[in-house]
Amino acid sequence: MGNRADDEGTDIAIYRRPLTDTVHADTPTGAPGQLLALLDELGFERHTVRPIGDEGPAYIWHEAPGHLSKDETKRLATRAVPSLLTAGYTVHIPGYLFDQDVYRRAVEDLRAQQITAAAASPAAARPHRRPRG
Repeated sequence: MGNRADDEGTDIAIYRRPLTDTVHADTPTGAPGQLLALLDELGFERHTVRPIGDEGPAYIWHEAPGHLSKDETKRLATRAVPSLLTAGYTVHIPGYLFDQDVYRRAVEDLRAQQITAAAASPAAARPHRRPRG
């Protein structure tokens, strides 16, 4: 079974499914578990269809939760992009699902989280010592 990520050659293809309000986040066939887990963490719901007789790979995709409004879905899709890019994935998201202001806030939030995490790490708490010489 092909999907948009396979067709477009990206790690994640986020799009609104034609003739519906459903927003998909497709990953390539055989996508790594870390990518699937990240999409779960970012608020997308995972769906899996196994082939009859378990022959061949399972078809896995993510969707924005159905209870979200169109605006909330757009925010979810846009807020996911900085985290996915920071993790090293390529993302395709069409303009109709992308909100520049939401993206900027998501980048700022991600930077703040990284700074907080770095400050809380044990390595950051140890004083830097110069080698004697």
